[in-house]
Amino acid sequence: MAAMPWPVVELPHQGELERLLDVDAGELAWFADTRGWERQVSEPLRHYHWIVAPKRNGVRLLAAPKPRLKEIQRRLLRHVLTAIPLHPFAHGGVPGRSVRTALAPHAGARIVIRADLEMFFSVIAARRVYGILRQAGYPESVAYTITGLCTTVVPREVWQQVRTPKDFERHRRLGRALATPHLPQGAPTSPALANLVAFSLDRRLAGLARAFGARYTRYVDDLTFSGGNRLRAGRSAFVDGVAKIARDEGFRLVDAKTVVLGSAGRQHALGAVINDHPTLVRSERDALRALLHNCATHGWRSQARGHDAFPDHVLGRIGHVAGLDPVLGAKLRAAYDRIDWTGLR
Repeated sequence: MAAMPWPVVELPHQGELERLLDVDAGELAWFADTRGWERQVSEPLRHYHWIVAPKRNGVRLLAAPKPRLKEIQRRLLRHVLTAIPLHPFAHGGVPGRSVRTALAPHAGARIVIRADLEMFFSVIAARRVYGILRQAGYPESVAYTITGLCTTVVPREVWQQVRTPKDFERHRRLGRALATPHLPQGAPTSPALANLVAFSLDRRLAGLARAFGARYTRYVDDLTFSGGNRLRAGRSAFVDGVAKIARDEGFRLVDAKTVVLGSAGRQHALGAVINDHPTLVRSERDALRALLHNCATHGWRSQARGHDAFPDHVLGRIGHVAGLDPVLGAKLRAAYDRIDWTGLR
């Protein structure tokens, strides 16, 4: 191996990679799919379960790795990728960071600017993953194989089932990206690799924000900036600068989702309100309180609509709120604990 800038596990040749992943040479080649079989073979032979999820401005293609490949990717995440440092302003998919840590720096700001990156995972091509692994010190053959294990292409049969939306140009861009080996949205390795590839993007956007006296964080594909009078006065030039840096780094902003929010109105980002501190939007907060009240008054089964796992579902929603707003989360948990979840009412 070349000089290793980070404490990744040493894999000087393919044999060591086979031992790490507990596969033989044939299995390694099969799962790495360096010949692009995923694009052509029928579903039983694919390494991923593909799901077409409709969204407001098109579709999202989710690729869930099948169990054996998923275990391989988890080992790579644990032994290789977690040793490579991320930019401190990357918050999505990072242990110890969350929506709350991404939003807290922006609470109480005079102006908040939100922007979204288009097709974030899909546009991160295999060559960029390979570059990260080579930079980590892995030899060409090992870096090439790991790249194959962590990237994929959309099967022709799956893409042919996707209806063409009104925005044909965006649809065509998505098709080109998915037909090229890229990070699958659904693999355990993809968030870490995407954050590593976006390191330069984060560094440059953080520098641009500092030049305007502003702050910056990124949660997966959501960019958030906040500041005072300097940012407010130069917001047009600032947004142009963000778009240029994104293009330079191989990404693209979703123009319709770039929003400038002043402190006089509701500052909404990542599903939360951040005018004073990160918390749930009022409508969702009131709906959850009403749900807990009805469970306490009429019995939880009156709200469950036949779902026996409803108590766990509610507790999960409260856990999400607690991660965003601990004070509100504690109040909702206290209300939850007062409910008789064992009763048959």
